[in-house]
Amino acid sequence: MIQVTDTGAGIEADMLKSIFEMFVQVSGTAKAAQGGLGIGLTLVKSLTELHGGSVEAWSEGLGCGATFTVRLPLARNARLPDRHLPASQDMWMPSIEQTMLVVDDNRDAADSLAELLTTMGATALVAYSGEEALRLAAEHEFDTAILDIGMPGMDGCDLARHLRARYDSSELTLIALTGWGQQGDKERIATAGFDHHLLKPLNLAELLAAL
Repeated sequence: MIQVTDTGAGIEADMLKSIFEMFVQVSGTAKAAQGGLGIGLTLVKSLTELHGGSVEAWSEGLGCGATFTVRLPLARNARLPDRHLPASQDMWMPSIEQTMLVVDDNRDAADSLAELLTTMGATALVAYSGEEALRLAAEHEFDTAILDIGMPGMDGCDLARHLRARYDSSELTLIALTGWGQQGDKERIATAGFDHHLLKPLNLAELLAAL
């Protein structure tokens, strides 16, 4: 069991369960004011349940902080991998021999995705803004760009248009990886010149299919 407790804004009793639903935010909190997508706790719940566990929230009310409790089962019969086996027999990992640009103003998200792509053989370039991405594009060539949409300043759609104008469209694959998935968002992203539109949290199988 893992518990995380804070002394922050707290949660009203009627919101304790619904906050785990997609796009739900507690109105009036600092996170909501900053324009968060409301997918973080949904992701926590999904990952916990995939491991056979559960997560719940408790708070005495607004202004009283909150406690989140995660319960996970113990893997009593877990089998450790045979370290004498070649890596190819121990774990299958697809190979992506591309140079790829990852752009997201969330540094953790960008760095994590770049690290994942690197483990699969790709050369990953990382930028944390549209402007920084254009500077990288002037210095490096790449095959694929994975772009967040909701970035401050130059957003992902504006960046995609700039990249399309700079590169031969037939030689560049543009992938939108974003939390925005409404019909209007889909149309705007398609018009900007993206080849694929993937939703956060990342589904690895969908990303590999796009590549």
